Amino acid sequence: MGKQGLPRSPRPETRDKEEKSGRRSLDSLTGNDLFIGRRIFGSEVSKAQGSKHDQSCGSSNKFSYSWKQQHSWLRRNFKSILVMISVTSFIFFMDSIMVSIFHSDRSSVMQDISRLSNDTLHKNGSSQDASPVQMYSRLLYLASNSLAKNVFQPDTPTFQEERSSKSSQWKPCADNNKQAEALEKSREMNNGYIMVSANGGLNQQRVAICNAVAVASLLNATLVLPRFLYSNVWKDPSQFGDIYHEERFIEYLKDEVHIVKDLPQHLKHIDNKNLSLVTDAELVKEAKPDDYIKHVLPLLKKYGMVHLFGYGNRLGFDPLPFDVQRLRCKCNFHALKFAPKIQEAGSLLVKRIRRYETSRSKLEEALLGESMVKYSAKEDQEPLKYLALHLRFEEDMVAYSLCDFGGGETERKELQAYREDHFPLLLERLKESKAVSPEELRKTGRCPLTPEEATLVLAGLGFKRGTYIYLAGSQIYGGSSRMLPLTTLYPNLVTKETLLTPQELAPFKNFSSQLAALDFIACAASDVFAMTDSGSQLSSLVSGFRTYYGNGHAPTLRPNKKRLAAILSESETIKWKTFENRVKKMIEEGHKVRLRPYGRSIYRQPKCPECMCKF
Repeated sequence: MGKQGLPRSPRPETRDKEEKSGRRSLDSLTGNDLFIGRRIFGSEVSKAQGSKHDQSCGSSNKFSYSWKQQHSWLRRNFKSILVMISVTSFIFFMDSIMVSIFHSDRSSVMQDISRLSNDTLHKNGSSQDASPVQMYSRLLYLASNSLAKNVFQPDTPTFQEERSSKSSQWKPCADNNKQAEALEKSREMNNGYIMVSANGGLNQQRVAICNAVAVASLLNATLVLPRFLYSNVWKDPSQFGDIYHEERFIEYLKDEVHIVKDLPQHLKHIDNKNLSLVTDAELVKEAKPDDYIKHVLPLLKKYGMVHLFGYGNRLGFDPLPFDVQRLRCKCNFHALKFAPKIQEAGSLLVKRIRRYETSRSKLEEALLGESMVKYSAKEDQEPLKYLALHLRFEEDMVAYSLCDFGGGETERKELQAYREDHFPLLLERLKESKAVSPEELRKTGRCPLTPEEATLVLAGLGFKRGTYIYLAGSQIYGGSSRMLPLTTLYPNLVTKETLLTPQELAPFKNFSSQLAALDFIACAASDVFAMTDSGSQLSSLVSGFRTYYGNGHAPTLRPNKKRLAAILSESETIKWKTFENRVKKMIEEGHKVRLRPYGRSIYRQPKCPECMCKF
């Protein structure tokens, strides 16, 4: 194309053509293009030397040459420019949608909180106690921002596996050993009958049943099918057959413990006179085998029967003969199956939250039996995953803890009145002991987690706003006001009451233990189980069931309440990223599934040779 600069002076006719061409190009430009043309034109003029006529001709030729270059470049790259403009427009469009969603999501969260506050304030007419109780408003706001930002982030596997090396090497095997011959010999020397009246709710009764089976084996006695005491707290008249499958229980354990449905007629008068009654006052908590041999066996031999009344957690875990310990595992994880009506309702819960009809795991089969069709390899439907949360924040739990939960004077008076009605012995003990402040109780991790605190933990762990959560438990203290942080940040919250129709729930309506059995099923079958109180019997039994049948794929999340209290004490200053990191570290350290330590419950930690086998 030659050197750049002023071209040689063309011939007159050529110059005329170029001038005309330059004018046509100029006429066809847009306003912006005209500006570019003027800038180029002006630049060339400033550099030109010579006569005024030569300057004019050189400038015109330079302008024409430059415009031809631009026009040719635009024509060659038109498609590329169009693609770039389209991509840029799409990015701006998506960005505007994300910003819109983020702001609407965040504003809806805060509007919901504000709206409920105003509604309650209008109803009660008091600003102090009218608003929903929030102890960590700043962190809750940061959590809502984080959840809104992560709406379109890809799902990450959050605590989907047990944090244990070689977890899947441990397999269930408590039912492997058979002792039929030994049992036949022992029947010839049977020491009598053991009756058990278990107290507490569903899970306390389950522990009592398994302990009774172990004691019957230990004392070489026949076990009468356990009975359940009526409790003014639980108010449930359910008996063994209302909750568990009686025939299967008796049949499954027949090779190791002889079980009958009722006491023989000739021994009933002894029971009626309470001649062989043994109460919890006569058996220490977590008693050793020697305690039973010393206090129970003599009565058993004397009267031919013994009645363990108010029986609960009255058998320790170590030291105990290997076979007796294994028998407890066999009873808990294999022999005790929920009654068919409970299994059927439980299968409906799991089907409706997962949105599929077949059993996909050994865990579900162990819980639900034949009420769910077995997995078919032809099915390619991906089930919906969900998290189960056992939120222990009922009024009795809250009142007994003696903690403060931010509700002010109204809350203190309400909980004190509940203690006076339900826990008079607790108040008597408090008069004789040194008072511990609510602040110290919280600092030492002795306060149950509020729904707000549970919400912050879930958000800190990275569970997204769309996570499906099954909520287990009874009536939450404070009702919908207390639940607002959880229901607002995690709207996909379901319960047995929302998943089952009133007609389907009607058979269980006035039976708290049977309702608790439905919660047990839904929690045990979940992809992730989160507890707020590691001392809860339901949480302990569910986590043990998941360890036994989960094959390393059924994690349980346990917060360390003492460490969490320390993190939350910085709620007014801590950055959200720091909060997330500290919460994740706390859960990860408590997430590991270890071998059962000496003296610990085999119902909660079954990973031991008596219950599971390492392959």
